[in-house]
Parts: sequence; structure tokens; C-alpha cells
Amino acid sequence: MSDTNPSQRRRARLINAALALGCALLGAAAGWYWQAGSIGADGKGALPERDRVAVEQVVHDYLMAHPEILPEAMAEYDRKKNLGELNAVRGAVEQASLGTVLGNPRGKLTLVEFTDYACGYCRHSVSDVDALIAANPDLRVVVRELPILTPASADAAKMAIAAAEQGRYPQFHQAMFASGRPDAGTIAEAARAAGIDMARAQRVIADPKTEAELVRNLDLARQLGFSGTPSWVIGDAMMTGAVGADRLAKAVADARS
Repeated sequence: MSDTNPSQRRRARLINAALALGCALLGAAAGWYWQAGSIGADGKGALPERDRVAVEQVVHDYLMAHPEILPEAMAEYDRKKNLGELNAVRGAVEQASLGTVLGNPRGKLTLVEFTDYACGYCRHSVSDVDALIAANPDLRVVVRELPILTPASADAAKMAIAAAEQGRYPQFHQAMFASGRPDAGTIAEAARAAGIDMARAQRVIADPKTEAELVRNLDLARQLGFSGTPSWVIGDAMMTGAVGADRLAKAVADARS
């Protein structure tokens, strides 16, 4: 899934951040006027028109003199907005209801990855996740299958869920990415390499719960504002793209603290 209009999204965030910053500055300036006795002359706490214009001019002049704070305000606005969205669905996001887990299934620290087997960036990130697991024995990696790139992505994701039902998810996950882009041949090859009972797998694939899991993953991704794979959640951090081993390691360290 790709962001079809990133410039408009960035412009909207910048406007929202500017408005938020403007409101904060207005509040601060109004508070100063209140303390100075310029507010409340009518006994109702109303800001006189003359003073309102003065406060707005202060805010305008400050933003014009310090435009560099707008990107910082935008980043903080995004952080708080994203954190609010994450906290609303954190329990659902971190729950591995169908067993699609890498690392330590009982780990105290949870990393969530939204992935698609047709995604080259996801494939490049496999070694980063492996290194992270090796360095953090208590790390639980919940993989949310998000088949959004090709029709065969959904077939691979369903086979992955079937592998999880047999306790063979890590084996299939590795084999599927090693096999190349998903199609009938590479999916079957990865299933054989993972030692999957195909008759049993077909029953899981046909189970409505499997399709429902993929729909649920898509809904969670939308709620979190993710527009591509891989996307990551750990602690209060949300990231998108092949962010690399160092950034993932830092996110793990931050989540610990």
C-alpha cells in the first residue's frame, strides 16, 4: 500500500501543527494579559478586541520570526496524535490471536510488524529482525499479515496463518521470504520447506477466521495511519519502511526505558 498524495498529507499536518502552536501561543499570551489585569474588565473574563488583536499580532510576528519551529511543532503534533491512536488499539495490535509470532512467544517486550510477502522492503528487513531477536532473548515479535500488494500476497498470508496453527510459523516466514515473490509455486515450495501438513493447512485456509484475521489487520493498519509495509510498533514508537537494524535496536532500547 502506498501513500498516493504525501505532499497534501504533509501540508495538512503542517497546517494542523501551526494551528496548534498558534493556539498554544495565544493561550500563553492571553494568560499573560490576564495576569497583567487586561482581561476581565467586564467581570466575565472576555478579552477586549484591542487586546485580542495585539495578542494575534504577537503570535503572527513570533511565527514569522521563527519559522523553524513549525517542523518541530508538526513532529510533536504527529507524535501525540499517533500515540493517541496507538493507545486506543494497543491491546488488539499486540495480541497474536492466531500465533503469528517470532522470537520469544512469552517475551516481556513486544515488537509488532505489519508485513507483506510481496514487499521487497519487508524481505530486506528479515535479517534486521533476526538480529534483533538474537540480541534480545525476551523480545516477542508479533507479525500482522497485511497482504496489500498483489493477489498472491493474500494466499501467502493465509498459508502463513495455517503454518502458525501447526506451530511452524517461523519456518514458513523465513522460507516464504527466501522463495521470492509469492505465487502458487513459491508458496508451495515454502510450505514444503517449513514441513507443513498441506491437508491440515487447507482446512485452516478455508476457515472464515483466517480471512477475518486479514481484514482485522487491515483495519488496525488504517486506524494507526499506516500506508505501507513494513510498518512497526514498539512501545510508543510507530515507524514505516525498512528502517534498518540500528533504528529498530534504538526503538527496543527506548521501549525498555
